[in-house]
Amino acid sequence: MKKIAIAIDGPAGSGKSTIAKTIAKELSIIYVDTGAMYRAVAYDCLAKEVSLGDEEAVVAVLEQMDLQIKLVDGEQRIYLYGVDVTKDIRTQKVGQGASDVAKIQKVRQTLGDMQRDMAKEHSLVMDGRDIGTCILPEAEVKIYLDAKAEKRAERRVGELIQKGETPNLDVVLQEVILRDTEDMNRKHNPLRQAEDAIYVDTTDMNIEEAVAAILQITKDKVGGM
Repeated sequence: MKKIAIAIDGPAGSGKSTIAKTIAKELSIIYVDTGAMYRAVAYDCLAKEVSLGDEEAVVAVLEQMDLQIKLVDGEQRIYLYGVDVTKDIRTQKVGQGASDVAKIQKVRQTLGDMQRDMAKEHSLVMDGRDIGTCILPEAEVKIYLDAKAEKRAERRVGELIQKGETPNLDVVLQEVILRDTEDMNRKHNPLRQAEDAIYVDTTDMNIEEAVAAILQITKDKVGGM
């Protein structure tokens, strides 16, 4: 198969990561979770008790950060200072922190360069909030994945329960709405649908249906797969 890039954008809880991982596996290409990279920056700042609203302090942490993205058995793993923090960065607090540090242009530039370098070397599926609009504007396939806020909050609650947490649905819903507002209104590279992206609403879809829809879109766009 020729080298291709599939860009999947959308708000938190729309199913991007799960769907992107499955598509990558189906097509035997690499999956890149860009949100995990922002989470890693937030995680490091929180661990060092650095205010995420202090841009200079966050950039100082970023400049000293030893962040590595490794593929282990075909899956992306996040390492900070040689330690695998892939699971540690998946908390609700770190997720909100990721949205905070994503407002900082220097953070976006640094991580964006890393993401573009990956695309130069490999066929991949990359998901985030500005992949089709900023990181990979020439991607062969662009998807904007969405779902109603209530459905996305329900999914997030399910994920947190599986991790042993006891989330409150109303609180999670407000966090989802807040993150949407912040992501869509940030100064640099806000969340929006690329003009040539195909809109896919997963509110009433299960994972298998969403994956099938995007695989068909990819086949129609790229062919010969």
